[in-house]
Amino acid sequence: MVSFSEAQVLAWITPWLWPFFRVLGLFTSAPVLSMRVIPRRVRLSLAILIVICAQPSLPEMPPIELNSAGSLMVIAHEVLIGLTMGFAARVVFAAIEFAGELVGLQMGLNFASFFDPMSGSQVTAVSRFHGTTAAWLFVVMNGHLMLTGAVLGSFHAFPVSPEPLGFLNIVQPQVWGAEVFKLGLWVSLPVVSMLILVNLVMGLVARVAPQMNIFSIGFPITLGVGFTGLWLTLPMMQAPLTMALERMMGYFQ
Repeated sequence: MVSFSEAQVLAWITPWLWPFFRVLGLFTSAPVLSMRVIPRRVRLSLAILIVICAQPSLPEMPPIELNSAGSLMVIAHEVLIGLTMGFAARVVFAAIEFAGELVGLQMGLNFASFFDPMSGSQVTAVSRFHGTTAAWLFVVMNGHLMLTGAVLGSFHAFPVSPEPLGFLNIVQPQVWGAEVFKLGLWVSLPVVSMLILVNLVMGLVARVAPQMNIFSIGFPITLGVGFTGLWLTLPMMQAPLTMALERMMGYFQ
């Protein structure tokens, strides 16, 4: 009769179990990967496949008894790191959508809002367009592979530990809100500058020629300049998106 000791079972399970919770936490909160159109079984299967393929490159896992209180703390630690990494990637997408809000505000299109079933909130047309473009760029530039590599590399910076909140002192997610405004302003600055210049010119025209009804021609001109600016700047969105994702994932390396 074949028998196994508890130490042998732990040695077989722990190299796969703790990384699985961290990868699953990432897939639960990361943009695109956590979309409702992706079934839970697919995310679960992908997490298992990634852990199995990457296990030889991961550092040695500490032997922690599965029926102890420490195992619950380790599970909480791994899930929190995965969720935080997904939240860091979502910060980048929030910044891109914030840039769309700023552009839509200058174009006068903020009244064109609708209910987004993916986010469950009211969004503007330009903001949703920026968010969809960022999602497509995320897939095209292999952003999912970037996140997968980052979560596997995080095991060297933040090894398995029974202290769930210890990594927050290093990552400091409370300061990530500034990244939304900095990146959003950076992405929207070219189009917003063009629209501000157009508004200044129309204001001067209204002062020079008061008999001209500037409001009747101002809105079409603003829309035309705004759409032209979007058409010129969208091909350059990949650079700030890639840089921002790499910077946010750098907190976990």
